[in-house]
Amino acid sequence: MENMSFEELLNQTLKEIKVGQTVTGNIVNINSQGEIFVDLGYKADGIIPRTEFSYNEEDDPAKLYKVGDRITADVIKLNDGLGNVLLSAKKANSKIVKQEFESKVKNNCTFTEKVTSVNDNGLIVDYRGIRIFIPLSLSAIPRDRKPEDYKGKEVTFRVIEHDEQYRKVIGSIRILIDEERQAKESEFWNNVEVGKMYKGIVTSLSSYGAFVDIDGIQGLLHISGMTWERDKKPSDILQVGQEIKVKIQEFDKENKRLKLEYDKKGENPWDIFVQKHNVNDILTVKVTNLMPFGAFVKIDKGVEGLVHISQISEKRIAKPDEILKVGQKVNAKIINIDTENKKVELSIRELEGTSNEFIEEGENQNV
Repeated sequence: MENMSFEELLNQTLKEIKVGQTVTGNIVNINSQGEIFVDLGYKADGIIPRTEFSYNEEDDPAKLYKVGDRITADVIKLNDGLGNVLLSAKKANSKIVKQEFESKVKNNCTFTEKVTSVNDNGLIVDYRGIRIFIPLSLSAIPRDRKPEDYKGKEVTFRVIEHDEQYRKVIGSIRILIDEERQAKESEFWNNVEVGKMYKGIVTSLSSYGAFVDIDGIQGLLHISGMTWERDKKPSDILQVGQEIKVKIQEFDKENKRLKLEYDKKGENPWDIFVQKHNVNDILTVKVTNLMPFGAFVKIDKGVEGLVHISQISEKRIAKPDEILKVGQKVNAKIINIDTENKKVELSIRELEGTSNEFIEEGENQNV
């Protein structure tokens, strides 16, 4: 021992390292190029080039480490040509990342990562060096958007296929959207009640009504649930894309069906009518339809009455159109109110020869 030279003693204290080995040392310098110099306790210092620091190109070594910190890396070369041991921190980290990634996949965790590139088949994201492919069919990209619009943007997804042997990792954005939709549906059907009010969006109109979207649940708003007026069409009241308030009229949990009522439908006009009017009242009405047996007239919004052919005129007529025409306004007397069947019978004949035979200006303007 006494005869050993200083160099021999030094070499005996230095550790031996080899390519592929994972080593840990103290940082002695971080230069302006982002290269990290590491004291490994070896005869040469190690160097971690910026390109071997992290799979995330935006990671700045000077912001994440300082001189004196310890860092772990894999040995790539024992001599980089300049006398330094070439190291890779990202390769050493990839082992840890791989374990973390596999644990997250096993536990059905969600990922939020940046789209690094796109192609005709889908999106490619990077999870700390692990390449994940999201096919277009699983990307949930709206029809009015292009895959290129997502490059450089973060997306949230779940890994649905992980084949380590073939380095095949498939992600899905759609599965999260579907799960959220299903959760909302379950919550809705578990809490739905007749009379409960919701906000919805009109998605389509037809001759008989409208379909309304309530947080992904489609409901039918029949024309009878929109208005009390029989001569109105759905397009007269609503338009596609309009946000409205609707009330649950009926629901079928088993078949996932909803029947809705528009909150602006208002109070039943019949109830208002019977409170305001009695038999023998004289009203100004508008002829809405002519039938062989008489004329239907509009008394007020949502309330119609019938003038039987025998109650149109004192003189005998074969058809109502001999005296009346659709759209004509006339004075008529209420001769019967059937509250059970919500029907009103009127007479024009009984006013013939009286001061109420003709319409006075400004009378009954709601007709």
